[in-house]
Amino acid sequence: MVIAWRENMSRNKRAFPAHFQPWGGAQARTVVVTMSDFPHVLRLTQASRWCCAALRRMAAGVWTVMLTVMLTVGLLGSGPALAQAAGAEAPGLSGLVADLLQRQTQAQSPALQAPADGEAQPPRVEVVLGELDPRLKLAPCQKVNAYIPQGMKLWGKTRVGLRCEQGPVRWNVFWPVTVKVWGTALVVTSTVEPGQELGPQDVKLAEVDLAESTSPAVLSLPEALGRSSQRRLQAGQSLRESDLRARRWFFAGDPVRLHVKGAGFMATSEGVALAHGDEGRCARVRTSQGRVVCARPVADGLAELTL
Repeated sequence: MVIAWRENMSRNKRAFPAHFQPWGGAQARTVVVTMSDFPHVLRLTQASRWCCAALRRMAAGVWTVMLTVMLTVGLLGSGPALAQAAGAEAPGLSGLVADLLQRQTQAQSPALQAPADGEAQPPRVEVVLGELDPRLKLAPCQKVNAYIPQGMKLWGKTRVGLRCEQGPVRWNVFWPVTVKVWGTALVVTSTVEPGQELGPQDVKLAEVDLAESTSPAVLSLPEALGRSSQRRLQAGQSLRESDLRARRWFFAGDPVRLHVKGAGFMATSEGVALAHGDEGRCARVRTSQGRVVCARPVADGLAELTL
């Protein structure tokens, strides 16, 4: 209820009623307001609306904070996966990873071929274990299985999976590892500029990590001599296939000897190149019978077709 607190200075001395909705009772409440007090009433009404809106926003914020705290406490209280730090289990888990890598590398060792040089030594494998994130929390587990994730290879930077198969909470993490394969390949003896053609004085054989890059290492001198560098190479750097430009064995319009290979046979034919014969790319060749085939350039004026 609003009550006037000063003398009415308006010429209109007539009072008028302002009716509001009943508040929980049958009796209506009437507030007497004079014309001179109307601006004050208007300001008070607007202020009350602003206060109500502010209170509603504050109430909503309080409920949001309370719900967040409740959910956080609930998750922490019901999360046995956060019961034990990974650091406490690290020695045992690293042992599982090391055992798996030893078995896998021993099984793959016969498949690693040494360069076609009678004096070259076969590649040797070195495994470097990384570390799990120290902030990682793992639940106690009675049986942990180490495995190689699908699509992953034990070559260069890779990872090994660890899966809890018997415990209150089933978890799965990945342990980072680096597999180094040391073998004999070419390294650069001096700085090589882009576009420079490699000669015998620019490269030499040395032991390098074959798995250091996804690009294959160049293993022998004939694979590098006469080829141009695609980028600047530093002394001591391992020479990779991606560092060298592809050799062009023949040009479009040149006569080409075509070797056709199949299951238990090989035939020789003649043809004409319809495109440049770049190493590692398919080159279209028209045979003497008028058929157009896609052959793989392998040497000067020579292409191979496998059926």
